[in-house]
Amino acid sequence: MSFKVLESVLRPLSYWYNQENIEEVAIDRSKQIWLRLRGKRAYPWVMYRDEKLTKEYLTDLLYIIANTYELPFDPVSGTPVVYAAIPGEHRFSGIAGKNVMYDEEDLTGGVALTIRIHSDDVAFGFDAYKLEQGKQLHKINPLKDIKEPEDPYERLLLSIKRGDHILVSGATSTGKTTFLNNLLKILDINKRIITIEDTRELIVPHKNRVHLVLSRTEQTNQLNYSKIIDLVVRFTPDAIIGGEISTSNAGALWELMGSGHDNCLATIHAESSEAAYKAFTDRILHSYPTIDRAKTMEEMRQKLRVVQINRDGNLRAVTEVT
Repeated sequence: MSFKVLESVLRPLSYWYNQENIEEVAIDRSKQIWLRLRGKRAYPWVMYRDEKLTKEYLTDLLYIIANTYELPFDPVSGTPVVYAAIPGEHRFSGIAGKNVMYDEEDLTGGVALTIRIHSDDVAFGFDAYKLEQGKQLHKINPLKDIKEPEDPYERLLLSIKRGDHILVSGATSTGKTTFLNNLLKILDINKRIITIEDTRELIVPHKNRVHLVLSRTEQTNQLNYSKIIDLVVRFTPDAIIGGEISTSNAGALWELMGSGHDNCLATIHAESSEAAYKAFTDRILHSYPTIDRAKTMEEMRQKLRVVQINRDGNLRAVTEVT
């Protein structure tokens, strides 16, 4: 298929990404498009409705891009992901099928994509990166310099606001997922959220969100957690929310926690914070058997906050906030 045909098919999307001062566009569900504005850091994402961006159009677009570049694409039994440099040298990343669901009722799956805009006209200067002669380096997150509060309640709120990684730990029926869902309500509503689950359980109030699903029992295509890492990074999240830590996803989630993103949150079965670190590390070892266990656990203690929940009959209580 020629690039002329591809450019014609892309026209409903190019209307958006060819506008001035656009750094990136994202589609989380059909008929909605999010624009990331270049140079605006406070609340950079703005959403618009576009009735032309239907699920059928977006799915066909992924097939056409794959065919144009002779890429494999088969959401049912092959790879459901497409990466390409589309005309204009813009970086395209997309996924379709049951591995992406915006709503729990969307049993047939959905479509999500991002386009990172290439531009040769963007003026470059060190001052744009807050690097100026004679001045101290800019602190992106001054909350990281705040002394840890003694009050565990305040300690947890500070962790959420400054972007710490949090692991909600507890035995079965202690309410880990419910607690995690309540933590999501505290996250800045303007953030872009990516969730990674084996079944849809997380309730995310943020409109700018993508739910990625890798079923433990119904996975038929070639998407796996190692491929999820690349997709999540290309989808430029402000926060990454995992479901329950398992032997399948532990390595991927731990790698994402070290990729520079804020607010990576997940749950794990354990009876104490120390047991949570051990359980997380042991699950990582299933995918990365050569890692240093003691070193990994020490890294976790440094950059991963554990909220431990225990249960006595009908009483559920947070017993540790590390």
